Amino acid sequence: MSLSYRQPGVVLTDRHFTVPLDHADPDGETIELYAREVVASDKAGQELPWMLYLQGGPGFGANRFVGRQAWLGRALEEYRVLLLDQRGTGRSAPATRQTLPLRGGPAEQADHLARFRADSIVRDCEAIRPQVTGGAPWTVLGQSFGGFCTVTYLSLAPEGIDTAIITGGLPSLHAHADDVYRAAYPRVERKVTAHYARYPQDVERARRIADHLLGHDVVLPGGYRLTVEAFQSLGLMLGASDGSHRLHHLLEDAFVRIPAGLELSDAFQEQARALLSYAGHPLYALVHEAVYGQDARPTAWAAERVRAEFPQFDAAKALAGDAPVLFTGETVHPWMFDTDPALRPLRETAELLAARTDWRPLYDPARLAANEVPAAAAVYHDDMYVDTAHSLETADAIRGLRPWVTNEYEHDGLRAGAPHVLDRLLSLARDEA
Repeated sequence: MSLSYRQPGVVLTDRHFTVPLDHADPDGETIELYAREVVASDKAGQELPWMLYLQGGPGFGANRFVGRQAWLGRALEEYRVLLLDQRGTGRSAPATRQTLPLRGGPAEQADHLARFRADSIVRDCEAIRPQVTGGAPWTVLGQSFGGFCTVTYLSLAPEGIDTAIITGGLPSLHAHADDVYRAAYPRVERKVTAHYARYPQDVERARRIADHLLGHDVVLPGGYRLTVEAFQSLGLMLGASDGSHRLHHLLEDAFVRIPAGLELSDAFQEQARALLSYAGHPLYALVHEAVYGQDARPTAWAAERVRAEFPQFDAAKALAGDAPVLFTGETVHPWMFDTDPALRPLRETAELLAARTDWRPLYDPARLAANEVPAAAAVYHDDMYVDTAHSLETADAIRGLRPWVTNEYEHDGLRAGAPHVLDRLLSLARDEA
């Protein structure tokens, strides 16, 4: 039964769908997906086209908006919007340390999670589309990993899409995970350098914190072990529009004086725990590198291996001289499955996924080259998370896709630039610009 209720300016309806766990076995086990339908209050009784929103990640449920926040207000001017929790996230068969043991041991868990990539998400969308739209194609809006899924959608089932809108999510069609991270570390270094240029006082603050962590065993509230590598991973924030400022505020009051000397403050520790823990989105850590698996080569902890090619990210070496401590970005490492209580029980499962060699291709270059779906994509020139060169190469490979390359926004431009970003991309896709 669908339940409808109201927020300011909108009518919301909870939707539930049953889909096969493995779409290659449609008569086998099923899982339940959840999505939230949103329509403007003054249009609730109208027949409207549908927009499907695919969230970034992997591993995050759809945005929980209140009213017409961010880009949603612009979308609701002409669409009913379906905010889908992709499989394994939110209320759609969540995959966590609590639920995965229901599948069996690590081997069974890894086999289970191999079905939680973009190809399965797209087939979920196609399974539920007739129930939502009556069979009509819908506009798909994909943010970040949701954009990756949209390119997979254009590869596997373009007949299901009326218009494709991608923001910060044009993936390389061919790059191995090693290639992705080999391109990523220099981008991250540039972001860190820009942060220190904006806040030069943070150079010494970061060095003091890193030095403290190298000499102390710090366990945050909830049991998270704050190592120096974990501290460096707070650089993930630097890819957001306000990330540099938030990182600065976090660093500025890291220490307090106690009778025994200086100690990391409770406030700093609590903020760091909230930023570092994967308790709310463990699937991100488990399958993050798997989103790049497309052949017989294992991902094999690519971010960790490639990091060794960039010794400037070694905090101990930086502290031994006068170099700044560099933060890292959107990378997942095996040590995270030791430091984070939400991930520790899943370490062996993660190892098996990293060693997997049977990944199927996610994109069809030939079909994309013959694409007939109107499409537009925002490519953020200074994007820390998705390589601009990779995105532009893919933009050229998708027939008819119109890219908008801008350095006005960071990776979260869809949120920070709303409603301008969505409006611009809809106009581009419709050839109205």
